[in-house]
Amino acid sequence: MARTAVEIETHDGTCPATLHTPGGKGSWPGVLYYPDAGGVRETFAAMADRLAGRGFAVLLPDIYYRTPYAPFDTTTLFGDPEEFARLTALVRALTPEKSDDDAGAYLAALGRRPEVAHPALGTVGYCFGGGMALRAAGRHPGSVAATATFHGGNLAAADDPTSPHLVADRIRAAVYVAAATDDAAFDADQHRRLRDAFVAAGVRAEIETYPAAHGFAVPDNPTHDPAADRRHLETMTTFLTAHLTP
Repeated sequence: MARTAVEIETHDGTCPATLHTPGGKGSWPGVLYYPDAGGVRETFAAMADRLAGRGFAVLLPDIYYRTPYAPFDTTTLFGDPEEFARLTALVRALTPEKSDDDAGAYLAALGRRPEVAHPALGTVGYCFGGGMALRAAGRHPGSVAATATFHGGNLAAADDPTSPHLVADRIRAAVYVAAATDDAAFDADQHRRLRDAFVAAGVRAEIETYPAAHGFAVPDNPTHDPAADRRHLETMTTFLTAHLTP
């Protein structure tokens, strides 16, 4: 695999990112890859490498670029009140409006790369990044042809005017949603609300529930599930290949 450091100009500054490709000369379908709430770290770089190895050009942006921060250790993060408070502040500062605006810059930068073969791009997101991936498809329907989320949280919250399910009527992409079992961040009501929004909007969508806990696809997460992770990789590869390859 090859990793290339890139800088993306946004309305709020310069976002550092890495572009992950299979290596060698060539061009491949482009995928914007959103990390979970823990942000960019080696685990997600390795995950981007792994997807690149399946034949994609994968852009991994530092979603918290506006605020300098030290990387998080997700193995202890949720048991450390000070670290959790630090993470919460970053999450709250990255509003849906800001992430939607960033998505336009990320997608434009990815689409201009010589390593990207086609104008139709994909978005993939995990946990907190799942909502960003879905909203990117709704806010930038001309760029996004396929969107996948894995254990995404608050995808269809009833009391959130910025909930991703509210942009379903603007989505032109195919959508794949992999939920976790008994996930408080995406409960049965949200599951139903998201499915209903997709049906009403005519979105080509599939929602599945994996027999695993929230965080199942991320190797440095305490709830990582190897079997569910393997399933996620295979399903994601098949889905993206089907919708991003002419």
